[in-house]
Amino acid sequence: MEEQQRQLLQEKLLQLKTDIEAMAATAREGGATVELDQSRVGRLSRMDAMQMQQMGLQNERRRQQQIRKIEGALMRMASDNYGACFVCGEAIEMQRLMADPTLTRCIDCVDED
Repeated sequence: MEEQQRQLLQEKLLQLKTDIEAMAATAREGGATVELDQSRVGRLSRMDAMQMQQMGLQNERRRQQQIRKIEGALMRMASDNYGACFVCGEAIEMQRLMADPTLTRCIDCVDED
């Protein structure tokens, strides 16, 4: 992998991490605890709010997982292991890395699963 490509992918990873962290901060602002006072909120509205809260929690878990994948990719870059398939050790295609810079497997090893 050329240094220019590597730098481009690193910038992409850092931007993705920044974007995800910004989304997480915005979501936390709107993720207040559901009020259970029925005099203030009807039963169906409360159920909708609880469902939305659970969806928000699941989205937060996904964001945290994505951040871990990004941090893993950045660590692999720092140790010169980035871009190699975890299974076979071959280089992952640049087009695939541009689409998702957190990938850890080449197309052949993904197809085997």
